[in-house]
Amino acid sequence: MTGYDLRGRFESSVGHVWHAPDSQIYPELRKMESAGLLISSSVARGERGQKRWYRITDDGAAEFRRWMNEPPDYRRVRDPAHLKASYLEWAEPDSAREFFRAHIDHFTGELQQWREQARQIENNESDMLNSRLAVTPVSRRRRTIAFKQHTYAGLIARAEQEIGWARRGLELIDDLDGAEG
Repeated sequence: MTGYDLRGRFESSVGHVWHAPDSQIYPELRKMESAGLLISSSVARGERGQKRWYRITDDGAAEFRRWMNEPPDYRRVRDPAHLKASYLEWAEPDSAREFFRAHIDHFTGELQQWREQARQIENNESDMLNSRLAVTPVSRRRRTIAFKQHTYAGLIARAEQEIGWARRGLELIDDLDGAEG
């Protein structure tokens, strides 16, 4: 695939759990090619243009399998919403309410998107998953589907938790306003 194709595939598959902008994808492709994990070739794009076509090498596939078999590198999370919430005593109550409402709106949108992805997987309607299953050995397809379902179940639970947390924040504002009044 080209870098553009990979970006589209990335966004439609793991983009829900890892956002990678073009400024990250293209340098990584070059690094991976330098490391022998990918090979590329130039192909014509239109009458005068060129684009790079990338293909994973055997070493690249082996590196991916190695990475999949090691524990994740958990790092401290930068969480601007919860950071801001920890200082909401400095905000006007209406601004704090708007903060929590925006949080609810954001995660309601995420929840709808993730539920739709889960529904498509459940009903065998996910184009991305179906194209992946087409090149997956029959003996591994159940595992592939099960881990996708499990991933979206976790994302759905996270969104529901964030919505509940923000709703409790709205209740807290009301409780505090009543206590101070």
